[in-house]
Amino acid sequence: MTLRTERPPVRARSGRRPLPPLIFLLVLAVAALGVWWNVFRQDAEQREQQERACASAEAAPPALDPATVSVRVFNASETGGLAQQVADELGNRGFTVAEVANDSSGREVTGVGEVRHGPAGDEVARFLAVYMPGAESWEDTRATQQVDLVLGPEFTFPDSLATPEAVEAALAPATDADADC
Repeated sequence: MTLRTERPPVRARSGRRPLPPLIFLLVLAVAALGVWWNVFRQDAEQREQQERACASAEAAPPALDPATVSVRVFNASETGGLAQQVADELGNRGFTVAEVANDSSGREVTGVGEVRHGPAGDEVARFLAVYMPGAESWEDTRATQQVDLVLGPEFTFPDSLATPEAVEAALAPATDADADC
């Protein structure tokens, strides 16, 4: 039996640090940070786009069935018979016309006209405003969902009413955006 008393030779340290592996790890860490920064930035952009879409969907007029909307048409212009023409056209488009008359409120109407409604008829008024672009909204104290369409001095028939295609186009984005919210 032999005893080994000698140790294998130990390699002397040179005092150098493993520089290439450290550089590789540093580059890898910077690349990982860059990827995460890009992911977070894209996520923030997507959230902002969704918030803008939802905000526009909330501001967009609701898509209602015209048969469920009761509207009174009042003439505040100097053109005789204008309210009846508009009421007939709205009736052809499916609205329920409750009354046709001259405006007796004493309120001065400017522009193409205005849509008068109470707090309960806010959605209905926004829907009806799509049919008469440029009409101002006027909220009063009525408790019903009944809406008044008051024709102003700048209203011309049929140019001031939106075409069925324009109405459909105005209501389409609201239904598309609702699905994303």
